[in-house]
Amino acid sequence: MLAEDIKAKSFQATIAAGEFSKLYFETFDKRRQAIIKMYQEKATLVWNGHYVSGADEIMKFFDKLPQSEYTVEGMDTQPILADTVSKGINSIIVTVFGKVKFKESEKKVPESKVFAQTFILSAHDNKWKIDSDNMRFMD
Repeated sequence: MLAEDIKAKSFQATIAAGEFSKLYFETFDKRRQAIIKMYQEKATLVWNGHYVSGADEIMKFFDKLPQSEYTVEGMDTQPILADTVSKGINSIIVTVFGKVKFKESEKKVPESKVFAQTFILSAHDNKWKIDSDNMRFMD
């Protein structure tokens, strides 16, 4: 692969990751019922060691979580260049870190938790879909 091709793919990955992360966390916080549209049918989730497989099961898992408020503080992204890994589908890895507050009760002030979340995204019908999601609190 030529250096200019790698540079172009890296630039595209950076733009896509920024747009994706903004949409993902806004949807998760404000319209969580719609988050399922961002996952591939056979996506996987590892949430602080809890493994969930399939978009429907991921949605059931998310439905059990309290209301959230995410603040993204930084992000890194890389295109997946090896066709043997991505099978010719345009794919990227996105790692996001920041803070999240989960509303636990009306009386208790939500406590911020530092998190890191890594997504593997693939382009399908001109939309980025999540193939893999790995969320970890940094306690």
